[in-house]
Amino acid sequence: MALILCIETGTDICSVGIARDGELISLRESDEGRDHARQVALFVDEMLHEMGLQPEDLDAVAVGKGPGSYTGLRIGVSFAKGLCYGICKPLIAIGSLDALVEVAREDYEAGILPVEGWESALLCPMVDARRMEVYTQLFTSEGVAQGEVEAKIIDAESFAEERASGGKFVIFGNGAKKCEEVLSGAQWIRVVPSARGLARPAEEAYEKGLFEDIAYFEPFYLKDFVVTTSKKKLF
Repeated sequence: MALILCIETGTDICSVGIARDGELISLRESDEGRDHARQVALFVDEMLHEMGLQPEDLDAVAVGKGPGSYTGLRIGVSFAKGLCYGICKPLIAIGSLDALVEVAREDYEAGILPVEGWESALLCPMVDARRMEVYTQLFTSEGVAQGEVEAKIIDAESFAEERASGGKFVIFGNGAKKCEEVLSGAQWIRVVPSARGLARPAEEAYEKGLFEDIAYFEPFYLKDFVVTTSKKKLF
């Protein structure tokens, strides 16, 4: 039984919500460019004010830990850690692919997603990693992970065995649309990253006392950040 602030900033979408006992009660989201550093603080302040709450009323802060955008993850995790330190509340980290699957499961339960054979489907969330590469992991329709998170370059042979297994192979996330034509037999559905995908997993983690060390916790980047030189001539 907890009041948890949920933050997901691992993609172009900045999403912040407040959940009570695993149910989302307030949500703010924006996909208008990478303005996460300003939007996170603004969204949190708006929601707390709207609900007549103070930061100290929160029981914990949950953040999508990645993989995803280096800058986006850094902003979300830094804000979450700073807030937790300031109000002396625990930090909960949820895998961003796990949270994406949770959004898909909620949408299916709500009748939003038209997927026949969902119960036996294999879910494949994909977070864009540029070009034809994605961060991905396979899950059952109950949200149970099948294997580890990986950075995968998608081609016609990717997930060939899984796609030929006879069950639905469902892809979604901001890296999935570009793979739809390459992965024959896969079904693309529109599911985007959202803080609402953190609500239930964060409540479960809170009840189990699965908290992070605020001082040492870092986002799960999966790949090292690569600095590139701009080709623009400034002078």
